[in-house]
Amino acid sequence: MTLETLREYCLSLPYVSEDIKWGNDLCFCIGGKMFCITGLVQPIGASLKVPDEEFDELCSRNGIKPAAYLARYKWIYVEDLDNFSVKEWKHYLKQSYEMKREKLSPKLKKTFGIPL
Repeated sequence: MTLETLREYCLSLPYVSEDIKWGNDLCFCIGGKMFCITGLVQPIGASLKVPDEEFDELCSRNGIKPAAYLARYKWIYVEDLDNFSVKEWKHYLKQSYEMKREKLSPKLKKTFGIPL
């Protein structure tokens, strides 16, 4: 997967916005809550939230490790976009997106125009 393909897929999900934080990190958000973070300079990796039960298994794979500062919330860092197939990326990105969307408060959903 390329950065552009990842970006296109994230932005195809409903109510997603993108923002650059910390100078050169591209963040994809739902209701203001990040579900994917990627760099803009080579090498390009990405961080995303995974379910608790998948965290240890994914971190045991080559090229995937607990995300700095976010590991306690079960975020992983994929060191190279090629470490997942396109199918895997779509699965894990949508899963991260849905986990973040489910946790949004009704007030936040209303603020961002997200259906309850």
